[in-house]
Amino acid sequence: MSQTFSDADIEEEQMHFSNVIATFQQYAQYSLAANNRRRKDIYTLSQDDKELLDGLGYRQKLQEVDKAILVNAEFLKLIVADPEIFGHDLDSTKDGDEEKAGCGALQDHSHGDLHSHSHSHPHHLHSHSHDHANVTPDLRAVNKHQRKYKPTDFDMDKLRSTLKQFVRDWSQEGKEERETCYTPMKDALVAHFSDKPSPESRKNIRVLVPGAGLGRLAYDIANLGFACQGNEFSHYMLLASYLILNRTDTIGQYTIYPYVHSFSNLPDREAMLCPVTIPDVLPSALPAGSNFSLVAGDFEEIYGTEYEEGDFEPQAGQWDAVMTCFFIDTAKNIINYLRIIHRILTPGGVWINMGPLLWHFENNATNDPSIELDLEEVKILARKIGFVISDEQTIETTYTSNSRSMLGYVYKTAFWTATKA
Repeated sequence: MSQTFSDADIEEEQMHFSNVIATFQQYAQYSLAANNRRRKDIYTLSQDDKELLDGLGYRQKLQEVDKAILVNAEFLKLIVADPEIFGHDLDSTKDGDEEKAGCGALQDHSHGDLHSHSHSHPHHLHSHSHDHANVTPDLRAVNKHQRKYKPTDFDMDKLRSTLKQFVRDWSQEGKEERETCYTPMKDALVAHFSDKPSPESRKNIRVLVPGAGLGRLAYDIANLGFACQGNEFSHYMLLASYLILNRTDTIGQYTIYPYVHSFSNLPDREAMLCPVTIPDVLPSALPAGSNFSLVAGDFEEIYGTEYEEGDFEPQAGQWDAVMTCFFIDTAKNIINYLRIIHRILTPGGVWINMGPLLWHFENNATNDPSIELDLEEVKILARKIGFVISDEQTIETTYTSNSRSMLGYVYKTAFWTATKA
């Protein structure tokens, strides 16, 4: 059953998308102002204290941070140079020398990023299409709103998290974290389909990666020969992944400074000002004939639909594997997530999970429901729904962590392989 949306729903979506674009565009202004606060604080000190700071090179460090922020800003401008890829024809204000970062036919219908995951050959980018897929926004209303919109601290935190996600997914610096998380999942996938030992023999095995983020896990799976589709809800991630997957020509094409936004828990200046080059591999270098796509939208809306245009459960039994990495705790109702995963898998299909249980809607301020189970309850629920769980492990890992920082959070993540009974 195709879902219809009211004019208010459509307007809300357009405004949200416009807010995201405005957040990217106002990054420099916001971040430079935050850094300038530090300069103002110097003038509250005595002359002796000022001289001591000058001897440490503190003002010079602030200047270096300004320069790094401006480098980040140019990169972020590339990401939002063509928001029309999402079907939103926004004639936003741009600098005269801003480059065009890409064009395409991606249409996104995800409402908001209020609780997105923050623990922090051509690739076909498309989305689940709702009835309003081809609606053109009221440009005057949207642009007027965009000019007025002042990004919140929460908006900017999401943008900073996106920069750190680039490190995790597409840099040499993120390799250790990726290998800790992605390698066990990929190994389990290959082991489950051990009767298909070569990439050529896997081309008809369909793998879904919900919560794909910037797309590296889905890319790696496609690189193994599987037909892989990523699914992502966040506009921040979708815009950023489009640039890295479709508008990147060389390894190390972009340089970012993901850690310049906080001066806390730093052992030295380099820990904050270290540049990171991305990507570490060329996304377009997938083998000929690879099947890799990214679908924009809400997981439950797209894959949980039971009827559509007379077809019974269009997604039911269509996927040979579902890979969830730091994903299942984004659920409002974990029962529905597991039920959908079970339903869309083929008989004997495999669900490979890795992640914590940081329930994203716990104590939310938006009156959204939130079912928050402990790990044992999640596993009991999975068995009741029809999964046979095996190969259970606890894997300790960080998430978008600065390895040079004096502070780091380590997740004791739950890993398992589960087959559809």
